Amino acid sequence: MNSGGECVSVAIMRSAYFVRSVAASMPLESDIQPELMDAAAAQGRGYFLPDEDERLRDVFVRYLSLRQTLVEVVIEMQGVMDRLDRMNEDVQGERVWGLRMRAFVVGFLAAAMLRRAASFIVDLAAKRSVVRKKLDEPEPRYGIPAKSFAMIYKSLGSHRSMWRFSSALRFYKLNHEDIGALVEDPLMKDLMLLFDREINAINFSRRGHFSRKILYRLYSLKRRHVSGYKKVMFQLLKLSGRAVSEIKQPFVKATGEGKRVDANVLASLRPILRAGDVLITRHDDAMSNLFLPGYWPHAALYIGDADERGELGLRLPDSAGIMEGDCHFLEAKKDGVFLRPIEETLNVDAFMVLRPQLEAAYLIEALSRGLTHEGKLYDFMFDFRLSDRMACTEVVYRAYHGVGEVDNTICFELKRHSGRPCISAEDLIEQALGSGHFKKFADFGVDGDRLRIFP
Repeated sequence: MNSGGECVSVAIMRSAYFVRSVAASMPLESDIQPELMDAAAAQGRGYFLPDEDERLRDVFVRYLSLRQTLVEVVIEMQGVMDRLDRMNEDVQGERVWGLRMRAFVVGFLAAAMLRRAASFIVDLAAKRSVVRKKLDEPEPRYGIPAKSFAMIYKSLGSHRSMWRFSSALRFYKLNHEDIGALVEDPLMKDLMLLFDREINAINFSRRGHFSRKILYRLYSLKRRHVSGYKKVMFQLLKLSGRAVSEIKQPFVKATGEGKRVDANVLASLRPILRAGDVLITRHDDAMSNLFLPGYWPHAALYIGDADERGELGLRLPDSAGIMEGDCHFLEAKKDGVFLRPIEETLNVDAFMVLRPQLEAAYLIEALSRGLTHEGKLYDFMFDFRLSDRMACTEVVYRAYHGVGEVDNTICFELKRHSGRPCISAEDLIEQALGSGHFKKFADFGVDGDRLRIFP
């Protein structure tokens, strides 16, 4: 397979990891019984109590965060399908067809999972006016605009959306043998179990679809005000080959504008980074910024280059699957906790470098501990009580917490965000600098587009 085919394979693999991580974090109806009880109680009295309000918001924010990831998966798979269409079937034949089947499964899974989650949110609120109004309120803490629920509700009842799912089902029926054979593929085996579940779970009955459509129209007529905010920020997935609406925050950056951290900035930063540095990063227009508190949303752990790791005696995990010279960061992203090159981690608009003030032995202990988590799935629930999946800041938390002298150890305190005990990037900065175990070494993009080094 040529380099184009290899790029397609990598894109499918990464998206497959995304879907696996989301599937592991997708809340089930049994998980939110308290919210169902809250909704019934609030409907009865005509309003939400503050604690009920918070629990409902937590569920909605988690849903929107998972939804954004699934949107990105389908957009990626649409791009993969376009690239496969341009490949020469006569030359690459069965290989291209196999990639097409994998891309279909990954994209369909993402779409089906999102539709199921959206159906649950709609069923929770559609017949409860108090819940609908609450979810349609703007939430400045998370950057959620007014009428977000109304947009989801309308999209779920769309005839076009139903038609696309029906077309996808017809494609599956025509090619079910080739698709079913993917169960023998090590990468796809787990996904095929999810695929079978989603195929069976989606209710494509016309009665259910038209019932939801009628309910939405009644709901729409009852709304006293029609929002002027027409930018759909949380699109339902589309399974056609047509372009999907922009998933970045609108109006933040011009279309096609690159990242502010360019090759010159990297060239200046690379020689002064040290193993153990914590990088806090930001994309100016990332939709994920909406669901996280504060200015800084993301963190990664710098593990040094090959020479520095050799001096420290650090050994990469056997499962890493990356060339020694190509990895510089241990970073949890939507595809999981993996070693990544500096060009990937710092393909951002702004960053801050926090440098640990530790003796070499403790630094080695922290980095070695962090590397044991390589290969884990991403934790979309941001629940730091569990360690089988990891969010970005949890990698730093589990690497450094408890490291140091007996009477002077590094300690991080978990905070509650979206109903879960965790540490946001803003919490990490505050606690790291407040502890005296870290100092702010550098930043970029905070005071103009310039790299600042602090003594």
